[in-house]
Amino acid sequence: MKSCLSIAGSDSSGGAGIQADLKTFAAHNVFGTSAITALTAQNTLGVHGVEHVSPDFIEQQISAVFDDIRPDAIKIGMLANQAIVLTVAATLSFYNADNVVLDPVMIATSGDALLDRQAIESLIYSLIPCSDIITPNISELISLCGAQSIACDIPAGDINQHELKRLTTLLHASLPNKKNGGRVAVLSKGGHLSGDIAADYLIDSSGHYWFESPRVDTVNTHGTGCTLSAAISANLAVGFTLNQACSKAKDYLNQTLAKGLDLGIGNGPLNHYTFFPS
Repeated sequence: MKSCLSIAGSDSSGGAGIQADLKTFAAHNVFGTSAITALTAQNTLGVHGVEHVSPDFIEQQISAVFDDIRPDAIKIGMLANQAIVLTVAATLSFYNADNVVLDPVMIATSGDALLDRQAIESLIYSLIPCSDIITPNISELISLCGAQSIACDIPAGDINQHELKRLTTLLHASLPNKKNGGRVAVLSKGGHLSGDIAADYLIDSSGHYWFESPRVDTVNTHGTGCTLSAAISANLAVGFTLNQACSKAKDYLNQTLAKGLDLGIGNGPLNHYTFFPS
């Protein structure tokens, strides 16, 4: 059986983070392991508290997994600060990790920054070179572009598909090469674009691709970014190409949204077990 490692924060309400990743791995018939970077007290209404895990213990968790059940793919989510970013980068580099999917969790739904400038720079120059693909949402895309001195004068809420493509293309060209000399792929998520179509844009070594689907009208969207990146990891683990993995992950996410759960009184979780990919 193939396995995936999630390096991310824990969501006490079960809809995002480590919990969403493990559910997604299970739905793809992939064995899930984890290294927890932070404990959160949260529910469908928001995050009420965060306790960061020490970098040393995060390294111990990752090493324990690699030394026994080496993962076929890795998903990285919430990292919280520069020390954790550098620890994860160094540990994955030491183990020469394969199929690394980085979801650059940088901005909370509330708009609060989750990574400071130093941490973002470390993410770009230390962790992205260890990754095969990054999956920013629109706000994260703008933040990464800003860190690379790429101008974006349009508010996140006014970004359209043309501007999403432009920024993704410029960011992809500006990022440092991977440690093996190749280019890291960028999948920019357009879930917050206006209109009836949810469009994501991928640039990888094989070309440029749009993944489009009808927008699902639901408030139950807690954990969408975590779920998509975990699904990409699971598909890479079982042998799909990056383009195929992104396409299949998009299809899976749409189904979990369409058959979402009415749990909680805020933005509820997805229904991770409504679809089992072949």
